[in-house]
Amino acid sequence: MPTGGSTVGDPTKFINGDVSFWYRSIGLPKRRPALPGDQEADVCIVGAGLTGLWTAYYLKREQPDLRIVLLEREFAGFGASGRNGGWLSAELAGSRDAYASTHGREGVVDLMRAMRGAVDEVISVAKAEGIDADIAKDGLLHVARTRAQLGRLYESVRYEQQWGAAPEDFVALSRDEMDDRIRVAGALGGMFSPHCARVQPAKLVLGLARAVEAAGVTIYEGTTVTGIEQGRAITDRGVVHAPIVLRCLEGFTATLEGQRRDWLPMNSSMIVTAPLTPEAADQIGWRGAELLGDYAHGYMYAQRTADNRIALGGRGIPYRFGSKTDTNGATQQWTINALTELMHDMFPATASIPIVHAWCGVLGVPRDWTATVDLDPVTGLGTAGGYVGSGLTTTNLAGRTLADLVLKRDTPVTRLPWVGRRVRRWEPEPLRWLGVQSMYVLYRMADRRETERDLPKTSRIARIANMITGR
Repeated sequence: MPTGGSTVGDPTKFINGDVSFWYRSIGLPKRRPALPGDQEADVCIVGAGLTGLWTAYYLKREQPDLRIVLLEREFAGFGASGRNGGWLSAELAGSRDAYASTHGREGVVDLMRAMRGAVDEVISVAKAEGIDADIAKDGLLHVARTRAQLGRLYESVRYEQQWGAAPEDFVALSRDEMDDRIRVAGALGGMFSPHCARVQPAKLVLGLARAVEAAGVTIYEGTTVTGIEQGRAITDRGVVHAPIVLRCLEGFTATLEGQRRDWLPMNSSMIVTAPLTPEAADQIGWRGAELLGDYAHGYMYAQRTADNRIALGGRGIPYRFGSKTDTNGATQQWTINALTELMHDMFPATASIPIVHAWCGVLGVPRDWTATVDLDPVTGLGTAGGYVGSGLTTTNLAGRTLADLVLKRDTPVTRLPWVGRRVRRWEPEPLRWLGVQSMYVLYRMADRRETERDLPKTSRIARIANMITGR
């Protein structure tokens, strides 16, 4: 792969930032040209992450003669699309009750089925387009390490079945059954779902960008959009005039003037080990490509990479004052230390394995924690996002939905309950910062209390945090 400023080098050197380890392993892409001046298009898409790329992909597939321009400040896949945990999962972002309030129970069930279908759709497109992204569909495991977490595990299985999930969609595992798959220190049990695949995120997004470009979509990089108005996107390089303008910035939405309170840019950070030694691999027993999460309030997510490393992430310091974002993926030392401690606590065999890279990115969080896809047929302005960390699969479904809305098609995806949702904005500063910081302080307190006191059920502290944040 051609590179521009490749981060491939000494594999033992510790790096903080530099976008992500996923790019370190393959090299940063060569930059595309910037917008050369004013342009005309049929559709202008702001943001060349997965949402924008999937939208362009399906638009071109359905109507090849469309003139589509994609605008990107950095390079295609620079944001969360190339920094995430690589979970191609069917997890639904948002409150099912919120969706059901407008479309009923069946609407939510349809959305859940569409999410499961989107997992296979991404895999199918990757195969058809020759995108080798280390994809392996071995499912998703969640581990419970306290009695309170175990209670939430059983509650979640019952909850999924109440919403129409088949027994094989979410299966509770005993401690021994969990250990047979992955040995996590202190595990009391687990839950398995087959609807998830491991992905190398940078390989996926760069491969999709190449496929979109090959289909005739023009991608301009190094171009900062300063404003979006009806019929045009204003940039530092010129103006793109188009009857349809789609904002696909997700966690970077706050960078646009007047959009700072729409979706909160929540920080999530990751670390990755050097390749596991044979001894460490034997002790951990993680032979497949299952993804791994837990039932802690602070929440972690992990994968075993194709080259036998463990990549593990969590929220760390979740929010920067004023909706600011990171600089090139660099994360705080406190977060690196916390994630490293968690890695060693869950997998003691990794204590002798170096951590070689740490990075962070932002995900878009609506005030009601519920994703949306929207296109105003009068103004031609549209958007999709608010995936709350479940975007790797959701972007595909959102892209297909946006494409059908642009083409004015009445399809099953345009009737899903997240289409056209209106959510209230986040509070102004400093209330926004205080609220988010307080939420995660309370969640960490709840996790400690459940562990130290061996509580049989969820701590009241966590319930208070949920009430404050509206989750």
